[in-house]
Amino acid sequence: MKPTLLITAIIGYLCWGQLALANKIVTTSPDGRVRIELIADSNVKQDVRPQCRVSLDEKTVADISRLGLQFEDGTTIGGPCEIVSTESRAVLEEFAQTTGKRSAVRVQFQEVTVTFRETTANRRTWLLDLRAANDGVAFRLRLPKQENWNNIAIKQELTSFQVDGATQTFALPLNGFTTSYEKRYQRKAVKDIPNEWLLGLPLLLESPSGTWAAITEANISEYAGQYLAFREGQLETRLSPLPKEQSVAVRHELPHSSPWRVILIGDRVGQLLESDLVLALSEPCAIKDTSWIKTGKTTFPWWNGFHEDGLNFQSGLNTATAKYYIDFCAEAGIPYHSLDGVGNTAWYGGPIVPFKGAEPTKGVDGLDLQAVLKHAKEKGVRIRLWMNWKAAEMHMAKAFPLYREWGVEGVMLDFMDRDDQDMNRFVRAAVALAAENKLTVTLHGCPKPTGLERTYPNLLTHEGVMNLEYDKWDKIGITPDHELTVPFTRMLAGPLDFHQGSFRAVKPAAFAPRNNAPLVIGTPARTLASYVVYQNHLSMVADYPSSYRGHPALPALAAIPTTWDDTKVLDAKVGEYIVIARRSGKEWHIGSMTDDKSRTFTVPLNFLEDGKYVASAWEDSETAKFGISSREIHLNATESLTIRPSVAGGAYIRIRPQ
Repeated sequence: MKPTLLITAIIGYLCWGQLALANKIVTTSPDGRVRIELIADSNVKQDVRPQCRVSLDEKTVADISRLGLQFEDGTTIGGPCEIVSTESRAVLEEFAQTTGKRSAVRVQFQEVTVTFRETTANRRTWLLDLRAANDGVAFRLRLPKQENWNNIAIKQELTSFQVDGATQTFALPLNGFTTSYEKRYQRKAVKDIPNEWLLGLPLLLESPSGTWAAITEANISEYAGQYLAFREGQLETRLSPLPKEQSVAVRHELPHSSPWRVILIGDRVGQLLESDLVLALSEPCAIKDTSWIKTGKTTFPWWNGFHEDGLNFQSGLNTATAKYYIDFCAEAGIPYHSLDGVGNTAWYGGPIVPFKGAEPTKGVDGLDLQAVLKHAKEKGVRIRLWMNWKAAEMHMAKAFPLYREWGVEGVMLDFMDRDDQDMNRFVRAAVALAAENKLTVTLHGCPKPTGLERTYPNLLTHEGVMNLEYDKWDKIGITPDHELTVPFTRMLAGPLDFHQGSFRAVKPAAFAPRNNAPLVIGTPARTLASYVVYQNHLSMVADYPSSYRGHPALPALAAIPTTWDDTKVLDAKVGEYIVIARRSGKEWHIGSMTDDKSRTFTVPLNFLEDGKYVASAWEDSETAKFGISSREIHLNATESLTIRPSVAGGAYIRIRPQ
């Protein structure tokens, strides 16, 4: 399927007198509930200062209290100006998604484009696109090329959001623009957000009326990443500056446009998680043949510290260890093994950080890359290669074609820790070059996704979150409430890598960090559930082989799909619990996780088609040998399913037609 644009040919050229009568331009979602209104902050033709209001069922969700851009030369776009014309249309984005929460995406928008012209001496023209969908709104600024204006140097974007001060946020305060997004979320009323906080996106909002919303962005191309700061009652945009020009965020020739500024909206928080709005606002797939892109699970020995018991060789960066992991993958049905690093040594030699120029085409002494690739091919397992992003920047033109020739499946790029214009350009170029060479890509040490996986579905997943690697060194560890906040914050932006897979789970009071063979807080059933809860198209099986061998839940873990045909959030409360159902083919998979309380959920099965089903349920058990038990249940769509996860527990249920 290809994206389709339906133009309703409603083109109106409004003089200022006509606009003054209505005093606003409105675009409304197809279901009539969501609206974004352009409101002119003046009744005088020569002093229009555009603002917007976003509402659900006529209740204000947010006011976009300022629109515009500030340039290096001191001038701004955003007022005073006059409206030259408006153009309205219906837009249908309908496409197949190789890697996503559903395989067939269909999002309808109503859109209006407003053309403005400055009333100051410059007389520059700019455009504002406004879109409304059933699950949110989006807007962007566009700057056409025009006489005496061919290039821009954006110092700052002036976009600001105003919401009720009592609105609760789930905020991610960051130390600065050089960030991997690996911080804990904090719940605060908007009015209580400290001025010094720099907020990462998405920012989740719960209004006093019970409406849920989240601010994020989509389709970054030759632009800087967006952040927010609270000043004088407003959430103001901050752009990540260029590394070598801290006073400039974006340099580009015209025409150019900002990314889409997105507000997801719903009556319940689960609607935000079900949304495909970020994907629908991104550029169509640039890869003609996507049949080679295969999602799956991968081993990742860095997480467990290359720990292993009972070996007759030294575990580490060597050929024997790689073959040992490959053998385990073949036994367990894990399609991929990753070569990464140990300590601060990369598999290709030299330090992991800082990168010192090593070429990622040959292993360190003792690691015969070609022998590993040959063994993997014989076992039906494919190899993925980790690298510092600077190694890719320096060597990918040579390395990526070699990887394709050798049968390497994909690469992980790490330690970007930025999303300024230069870095965003590099990431897009690296993912595009990987696609040319039929390589999939994982991003670690990175900010949130912005929909690039629609354009390049070989981009399987992002990190951009404090995840289970912190159980190696953090005294608090990754707590159940953090794990249950992440789906409704960071994961709203796109796929999420979380270093999953350990069955070495303990109750919260028993947790202590350790680098080798780390502990995780929770239960084995919770681990299984996380593979359904988190949208992750290259999920890790991050522990060492002997920790899995003989464990009754390993076959279930290996069989959980890594991409989905449909997604439904059945019950959820941010930071406390979630019950989510995802479909793969004719089978449904339910994952449930809870915080430090045990809970009972009664889940109606009315999302199933008529017929009889068999459910295989993996649940917490205090008496079972491994802390997990399984049972089969016969049921149909008219029934309900009872789930009882324990403290920091979970449940995983696979439902298939009988």
